[in-house]
Amino acid sequence: MNINPRKAAIVGCGQVGASIAFRFLQQGLFSQLVLLDMNQDKAEGEAMDLRDGLPYAAAMEITAGTYDDIAGCALVVITAGANQKPGETRLDLIGKNTAILRSVIQEITARDFDGILLVVSNPVDVLTYTAWKLSGYPKERVIGSGTVLDTGRLKQLLGAELRVDSRNIHAFIIGEHGDSELAVWSEANVSGLALEDFCRIRGQRLSQEVQDRLYREVRDSAYQIIQRKGATYYGIAMAAGRIAASIVKDEHAVLPTSVVLDGQYGLHGLALSLPSIIGRKGLQEILEIPLNQEEQGALEASAAQMREAIASLKL
Repeated sequence: MNINPRKAAIVGCGQVGASIAFRFLQQGLFSQLVLLDMNQDKAEGEAMDLRDGLPYAAAMEITAGTYDDIAGCALVVITAGANQKPGETRLDLIGKNTAILRSVIQEITARDFDGILLVVSNPVDVLTYTAWKLSGYPKERVIGSGTVLDTGRLKQLLGAELRVDSRNIHAFIIGEHGDSELAVWSEANVSGLALEDFCRIRGQRLSQEVQDRLYREVRDSAYQIIQRKGATYYGIAMAAGRIAASIVKDEHAVLPTSVVLDGQYGLHGLALSLPSIIGRKGLQEILEIPLNQEEQGALEASAAQMREAIASLKL
């Protein structure tokens, strides 16, 4: 099957899937976009609504389709699943969303699909591993949105704290996209200047107390948003758009996506969110960035939680 590098599909047309579709329309990345949902009317309605904006965007064919229409897709984004509710953690969704993912993967693998799977549904690290295991695809072709969103949250908050453009902040949230995630403060920098040096030059101080507060705000951001508006979808749409751009344009961008590990940091048998080079063929390389002793311990603790969750699935 020939791959059309400018054809994509989104499985699941809830608030997250629809927001990602809108982001793809804004970006003009694709010439064909197929929307799939168990509720065909919902998919058709979203496609109709999006097509109304085409006169003000790049040329694109936007349709509601079936799994047969994923033929030739360079990218299939999976957002199908139950949403996180107030008081729930992402791991609370594991049973419901694994069952949904299993049915989605069965449909996709029954077709001639040679593109990249991008898992967005939560818990994304567990579901990324599950999608890889069930599909039989190479790990390079199965990635998750991971902590790209969390990293964006850290950059935004840290930029506001330091009074500098957040696009000049280079820092990562890694591990689980969830409560056990960690911030890699030891490697954070502002346009190449180590965080400590930048603060010294500016006459600022980023105390441990402030770092802890920023981390908690990042970690708990989804809970705060869900409590106020019921769901999160704009931020993850921007994150998915960033990953898609790196795939379509073969950018080789370094993004903390959820990836299946094969010995990195001494970890096996799970997927975690780690800085990775992403290009047209999906995952190109997982980067083992230096961690201090505390960060390494936090990463191993996060991995232990993911292993326990995966073991409960009996894949």
